[in-house]
Amino acid sequence: MRRSRRVVVPLVSMLVASVWALQSLPASATHDGEAEVTVGSDDEVFSQNKQNEPAVAIDSMHPFLLAAGANDNIDMEACNVGPDNNCPFTDNVGVSGVQFSFSSGDTWIQPEYTGITARHCLGVAGTDTDVCEPDTGPIGTLPGYADAGLVSDGDPALAFGPVPDDDGNFSWENGSRLYYANLTSEQIASDVDVFRGPEAIAVSRLDFPSTLTPATAQSVVADQDNWLAPEIVSKQSATTFSDKEQIWVDNAETSSFFGNAYVCWASFRSNSFGNALPTPLVVARSTDGGDTWSTKQVTDATNNPFNPRKGFGRSGCTIRTDSEGVVYVFANQFAVGTPGSGAHIMIRSFDGGRRWERPVELFTAVDACFAIQFDGAGFRCVMDGVAGARDDLSSSPSVDIANGTPDGPGPDTIYDVWVDGRTGSAGPPVNNTTQLRLAYSTDGGDSFTQAVVPVAAGDRPVYAAIAVSPDGEDLYLVYNAFTTPYRNNTTDGRGLVGVVLHTEAAASGAPGAWTEVHRGAPGDPRASSQNNLVLEFLGDYVYADAMNDFGVAVWNDVREGAPCDEVNEWRQDVQDAGPPLAQELLEAAPAIQQECPDFGNTDIWAWSGGDPT
Repeated sequence: MRRSRRVVVPLVSMLVASVWALQSLPASATHDGEAEVTVGSDDEVFSQNKQNEPAVAIDSMHPFLLAAGANDNIDMEACNVGPDNNCPFTDNVGVSGVQFSFSSGDTWIQPEYTGITARHCLGVAGTDTDVCEPDTGPIGTLPGYADAGLVSDGDPALAFGPVPDDDGNFSWENGSRLYYANLTSEQIASDVDVFRGPEAIAVSRLDFPSTLTPATAQSVVADQDNWLAPEIVSKQSATTFSDKEQIWVDNAETSSFFGNAYVCWASFRSNSFGNALPTPLVVARSTDGGDTWSTKQVTDATNNPFNPRKGFGRSGCTIRTDSEGVVYVFANQFAVGTPGSGAHIMIRSFDGGRRWERPVELFTAVDACFAIQFDGAGFRCVMDGVAGARDDLSSSPSVDIANGTPDGPGPDTIYDVWVDGRTGSAGPPVNNTTQLRLAYSTDGGDSFTQAVVPVAAGDRPVYAAIAVSPDGEDLYLVYNAFTTPYRNNTTDGRGLVGVVLHTEAAASGAPGAWTEVHRGAPGDPRASSQNNLVLEFLGDYVYADAMNDFGVAVWNDVREGAPCDEVNEWRQDVQDAGPPLAQELLEAAPAIQQECPDFGNTDIWAWSGGDPT
C-alpha cells in the first residue's frame, strides 16, 4: 500500500492460442447486480474517501457470507491538518479496511471497531501549525493491531478455511475460519519490538460456527473480541521489506493436507540501500490454523539487470491448492526494459509445503507500460496518460483451481489470467491497446494452453482476476479497463470502468464463448491519487471468487470520483519539471479541501450473480 514496488513481465512457451467470441448478455439471463463494498468512508474528505486494491472471499460452507478487504484511508487525517496542501498517511493509523456481506454480495457492511484513529482530525483551513493527535476511537480497519504494537498497512488478501479442534484436527464441522493477510509495520515511538525490518506480513483470523445464519454471522463480525490477535508470518532482517502477499487455505476435504494455510510474498532484502534487492519469493505454511508459521524461500535471490530472465526479481504471487493437496505458487518473473518480456513462473509442492520444486518458466507476459512518469520519489509505468495510475503489476498472474471445495475432488483445472502489453506478438503495446490473456492446464501445470480473451471495443484492460467454480463448470473474470486513449496532457477527460465476464468450461477445461455479464458505471481516474498527489493511484489488482451456483467480483471504481483542475494542472507541472520534486513545486500543490473540496472519492464495487446461461 504505502511503499514503492517494482515490476516487469514474462516470456517462453509452446502454447496453443485461440480466440473466443464475446457475446452479449441475453435479456433473460440471471443477473443479481452490483453494490458498493467500501460503504463506511466519508465521501467528502480526502484522503478518507480513498480506497483501492480490493480482495474478496466466499465462505464455501455458508455461501451467503462474503468477506472483503481493501486499502482504505477511512481513518486518516484530513488534508487541512498541518500544511493544507499536504495529505500524508497518519502515523500509527491502519489502512487494511474490512467489509462483509451476509447476502452473497448483494449488500455490504463495514463494521466499526475501536483502535488508533485520526478520522476526527479535520484541521483548520489556512493554518499550518495545527497538528493531528491520533487517539483511540472508531476504525473501519482490522482490529487488534494497536494492542500488538503494530499498524495494518494494506495489500489485503483473504481466504476461508476449516477450524481445527483442540487436538489440531481440521473439519468444516468445527466452523469456518477467515484468514486476512496484510502488510504490517511497527508503531512509531512504540516500546514494543515486534519484528525487525520496515515491513512484515501479518495474518488476522476470525472464526464462524458451523451452524450459521446471516444474523449470527453479523453478531460474530460486530464483536471485535472475536478476532484473534494478528500473527507475524514473515521472518525479518533489519533491512527486509516484505511485500505483495497472497494467502490460501487448503479447503478440499480430499486433500492429505486439508486445513493447511499458505502465504506467499516477495521479500525485498536490502531496503536500506534504496534498491530493495535481491528479491526472492518466500512461502510460509501453518498446520495449526495460523497459530504458528514456518517459512521457505522458493526461488533464488538473484537480481541481474543484465540478464533478461533475472531482471529485477519477481513479485505478484498467487497461491492455490488442488483437491489432492498439491500447492501451486505462480508469480511474475520481471524482465529488463520498459516494457519488457518476462515470464510467469510456477513452483509446486507435493508434500504440504515442506519441500518445493525449482521454479519453472511457463509463458511470456509483456508489461503494459505506455510511459514512465515521475511519482515524486521514483518512477512508475502508466497506461492512461500523463501523471496516470501506475500499472506495475498488470501482467502478474491471477490464478484459480477447480478443486471441488469443500468436499472435493474437483477436475483440478488451473486457470491463469493477466493483462498483456503485446498486440499479437511479444513487444511494446501499440495503438493504445492491451490484451487480456488466459492460460489453462488440465495436467497439474505440466502444460498450458493459452488464448486471448476478447473484450469490448474501446476497453484497454489494466488489471484482471479469474475465479472458477469448484466443479470447474463456470469461469468468472473481472477486469478494470481504461476506456479512453493514452492522454498526452492532464486536461482531457479519462475513463475507467469495471467489467465482469462469464463463460462455461467444457469437460476438457477449455473455456467457451465469453459473455459480458456486467459493466459498471464509468468514471474519471484523475480523481484517484497517491497521498502526495503527484500521480493517480488505483492500486495493483482486482479480485474474484466463485461457488458452483454464483460468482463474485470486486474492482476499483471511480464513478463517484471528482477530478480537480488545480490538481491536474499541478500534476502536469510536476511531470514537465521532472525530478527532483523541487520545494517550490511542493509549495505550489493545491490546498485540497479549499481548492478541490470534492476531490477523490474512489471506491470498491462488487458484482454478484449466478450462471447466466
